[in-house]
Amino acid sequence: MIVKIYSTAICPYCERAKMLLEKRNIKYTEFKIDEDVKLFEEMLALSNGRRSVPQIFIDDQHIGGYDDLVDFDLDGGLKSDE
Repeated sequence: MIVKIYSTAICPYCERAKMLLEKRNIKYTEFKIDEDVKLFEEMLALSNGRRSVPQIFIDDQHIGGYDDLVDFDLDGGLKSDE
């Protein structure tokens, strides 16, 4: 499972998303859009213009924000193959 999170330094929902992934023992790569405008532009392109953070992608599928990640988890999407 390849997980990417676009976030900012001051974002409680970003922190919650990362905590949920860590609780599920899922590694992720974080891209801080407030540190690099190119990452912000990349996030906009990949998320169809969504400007809010976090924007989360799993295996190149756009999941959405924190609430969407929670729904994805409740549907069994974060279960590991172990």
